[in-house]
Amino acid sequence: MNKRALAGLVAGLVITRRLIARLARYDLRGKVVVVTGGARGLGLVLARELIERGAEVAICSRNVSEVQKARAELASGGGTVFAAACDVTERDQLTHFLAQVQAALGPVDVLINNAGVIQVGPLELMSPEDYDAAMRIHFWAPLYATFAVLPQMRRRHAGRIVNITSIGAKVPIPHLLPYSASKFAAYGFSTGLRAELARDGVKVTTVCPGLMRTGSPRHAQVKGRQEAEYAWFKLSDSLPGLSMSAERAAKQIIDACERGDAEVVLSLPARLLARLYAFGPSLMQDLLGVVNRLLPSPEGGSDQSVEGKDAQSRRMPRIFTRLTDAASLRNNEV
Repeated sequence: MNKRALAGLVAGLVITRRLIARLARYDLRGKVVVVTGGARGLGLVLARELIERGAEVAICSRNVSEVQKARAELASGGGTVFAAACDVTERDQLTHFLAQVQAALGPVDVLINNAGVIQVGPLELMSPEDYDAAMRIHFWAPLYATFAVLPQMRRRHAGRIVNITSIGAKVPIPHLLPYSASKFAAYGFSTGLRAELARDGVKVTTVCPGLMRTGSPRHAQVKGRQEAEYAWFKLSDSLPGLSMSAERAAKQIIDACERGDAEVVLSLPARLLARLYAFGPSLMQDLLGVVNRLLPSPEGGSDQSVEGKDAQSRRMPRIFTRLTDAASLRNNEV
């Protein structure tokens, strides 16, 4: 085979692959999509993107006023939105919410397990209750929601489940240990779930975002030397080269859902970090130990947590965090 024929064959294979991928793409128009934690932050940005693509969206949050505000915004453009207050860590509430969604919109076609919490602080001041809270929202809530919608998806031989985990599920970041541990559990459940559902026509996508400018640091639970802990966390979340916009992240997440991708790691820094860790875990763990030495020490810190917005120092220059502050206003994180 000469070079011209080989080039033609390769081009033909590429075109065929793209055509097959396009034909297999999951059309979200008219589909019923549930986004847990959809009243603010990334969840709200995902809901906006879904409505843009013609989906019928259901959102929930523990905070009634947040849910009402988010629903009013999403519905203002003519989108079909169901919204209700729900604590996803309570199985009865979550099951009731999903039953309400079905009654209002129909069977759930896509489930996006997005609700989350983040605790910032040193190991010495994190209690078993912190780990329990993280596991309840990052592991048990997605499991409960999945079990609730899965029987109908299996009967229809169609559906999508998207689990928002974290780069922290691949690389354990110091001072975020309950978060990382629970995201590791969520990652294991999500990737194993995809394999077990492959024969049922239900595709599971595991999302591992790096730092995103959603505005969520204001609601982080902060322990230790609270001002110092919050300062490093919020600053990291705000830097353009280190973090990505929530809007860009949402588009990539929904694209991955439509394609049925197995996994997506969001942002170039997160992908590089994951690859470095996979290539040399011992070296990376030693380097993360050095990073830990640079973070605020537990001495003199409080074992009581406060919300990030209550831990912000007035001395922090706003010029460095303006992108995150602007995202807070856009995404109902005030």
